[in-house]
Amino acid sequence: MTVESVKPVTSEPPELREPPLAGGGVPLLGHGWRLARDPLAFLARLRDHGDIVRLRLGPKTVYAVTAPDLTGALALSPDYIISGPLWESLEDLLGKEGVATANGPLHRRQRRTIQPAFRLDHIASYGPIMEEEVYALVDRWKAGETLDITAESFRVAVRISARCLMRGSYMDERAEHITSALATLFAGMYQRMVVPLGPLYRVPIPANREFNRALADLHRLVDEIVADRRASSQKPDDLLTALLEAKDENGDPIGEQEIHDQVIAILTPGSETVGSLVMSLLLVLAEHPDQVDKIRAEVKSVVGDRTVAFGDVRKLTHTANVVVETMRLHPAVWILTRRAVTDTNLGGYRIPAGADIVYSPYAIQRDPRSYRRHGEFDPDRWLPERAKEVPKYAMAPFSVGNRKCPSDHFSMAELTLITAVVATAFRFEPAEGSDPRTRIGITLRPRRLRLRAIPG
Repeated sequence: MTVESVKPVTSEPPELREPPLAGGGVPLLGHGWRLARDPLAFLARLRDHGDIVRLRLGPKTVYAVTAPDLTGALALSPDYIISGPLWESLEDLLGKEGVATANGPLHRRQRRTIQPAFRLDHIASYGPIMEEEVYALVDRWKAGETLDITAESFRVAVRISARCLMRGSYMDERAEHITSALATLFAGMYQRMVVPLGPLYRVPIPANREFNRALADLHRLVDEIVADRRASSQKPDDLLTALLEAKDENGDPIGEQEIHDQVIAILTPGSETVGSLVMSLLLVLAEHPDQVDKIRAEVKSVVGDRTVAFGDVRKLTHTANVVVETMRLHPAVWILTRRAVTDTNLGGYRIPAGADIVYSPYAIQRDPRSYRRHGEFDPDRWLPERAKEVPKYAMAPFSVGNRKCPSDHFSMAELTLITAVVATAFRFEPAEGSDPRTRIGITLRPRRLRLRAIPG
């Protein structure tokens, strides 16, 4: 054998695969009808077809990611931006200049503007407001009373968010209107995401008119909030003050539209997700009375005979684990989308530039490949010695990377305090007319939760 006969070894990258196409599509709607009919089951079953699966939503090809390591790569890579069917459906509400929908340098500047309001050392200043609202919640409830948990949950979520981040009495009379508008908007936006029929949603039929009225009401309320603050001589150390004093890249005040979109982006999704989670937490307390006993025992060991305070939250580790396990099984945010800005390799699959990608935290967090007894409610799985068994990115309720929710610590403190106070004050049982089945919209929550408050 001569030297010339030895062929050089090449290291060409392996050929990228085309993700498999999910079955069950129909003409025009593709898989949209299945996603609309039973989305949670449909998305959970996609894992059986591969780590990435192609879907057809109307005329679009969408790539569904089912493996937790790939959802982590998706969230962390600069090759994918906030966009796609979910965010397009939300643009009428959130605008294009808020932190939830912006990308690139604009998003980075906006995060720098709002981040101080959510620093750990700053969150403690919200403690008295959170305590006031949570105790006002349980003080309104009477023993034996049937509670409309839907209204109560969203009311406390909106009031805490508004009073902490946009301090002022001007929110008091507007909280109920915001809650009502959001209920209509989030239901309509989910339909617009899974069945993107564009111009048909502008036809003046009753459902579209109701959606447009709610959207106009919400934008009007936000404009009134900003105008009231501008007319006031007060400058509390809160998010709205930070926005009104923020500067753009040229050192000029940011525009009115950006301020408007930022208020919407912080107030409305936060209230919707926290309100949905409060509903799920109260459902959990009704369905698992043993957890009420454990929470009460922990509160007693931490605070003794006094009432729970915001400063106790960090010591309530089991109560926090109940919150985390509720977020795992009943995530408010159950579907997310991204868009590829360049041709990419994701897990050995080719994702073309401009492609929309979708993944479901609900499906990821209930995947039997990641969780033993995946359908069981078990807060102890989040004890340090057991939590390490959960694969990385299989539980990321606040997302990761530069799209991580800036209010993660704020929301965890709020939810833990609510759970501790409510479980200490009452036990709960289902009441007539309650429908705990999952209501699927942009967020997940029980359809209509009615519980009877039992002291004790």
